Amino acid sequence: MDVSGTSAADEKSRLPAVIKAMARQLLVKLGAGGLSLDAVARGSGLAVTDVEAVFPHRNDLLTALVIDAYNESGAAMEQADQAARDAHASAGARLLAVTRALRQWSFDSPAEFTLIYGSPVPDYHAPQDTVRAASRTPAVLAGIVRSALQAGELTPPRRVVPGPPLLLPEAVELFGGVPGAPFSDIIERGIVLWSNLIGLLVFQVFSRTHDSVRDESAFFDFAIAVAAEGIGLVVPLGDNTDETVRRVRGTGGESGREHH
Repeated sequence: MDVSGTSAADEKSRLPAVIKAMARQLLVKLGAGGLSLDAVARGSGLAVTDVEAVFPHRNDLLTALVIDAYNESGAAMEQADQAARDAHASAGARLLAVTRALRQWSFDSPAEFTLIYGSPVPDYHAPQDTVRAASRTPAVLAGIVRSALQAGELTPPRRVVPGPPLLLPEAVELFGGVPGAPFSDIIERGIVLWSNLIGLLVFQVFSRTHDSVRDESAFFDFAIAVAAEGIGLVVPLGDNTDETVRRVRGTGGESGREHH
């Protein structure tokens, strides 16, 4: 690491960012399972002891990367939601905006996406420190659903969760309490929506749909609109809704398939 023109204090303050930057590069090449403090030290021109002074164990470094990934993806969604709210968008349009933002982040940062949503990393268990950052994505979705409920934009469901609530207290707290009937299971439905979103992104980022879908971007919008029906929310696909559906079904028009 070139530290010419910097003081020892400046160098020390820069170390975490330098180490994490190299670790992100290694994530792309080696995956999280191949990440090591030795590899980070070699790649960044540091002594292993310098790396260990900041991140004593590989898992400490992984935790920092996990928190950064959750925060960056959460921030992308929050910014998209704020822009949609500033434009006085409906809850459905807000949902489409934030899910598109998460999709864009996922394609721009596939290694980080894999770290937080891919296969578990051997010998690593995310500590409690990651919970706050990880909560940002469901918090954005919960805020949109709550706004839709308050604005009367939701259609009551035809099916309700049988028996007692299926929720942990933390989920209820994140949403702000359990609504009354007929939306008393809206939090459970929101978790289904969240699960559908992440599963859809996994399919698209890992190219599970490229051999069955002509236009993955249009299919993503269509899938979000379908998933939103589960909470009674209408997602507007614009004036070209019919054209979007035709592209998803592969009838008419040129192929708009993306390559990632």
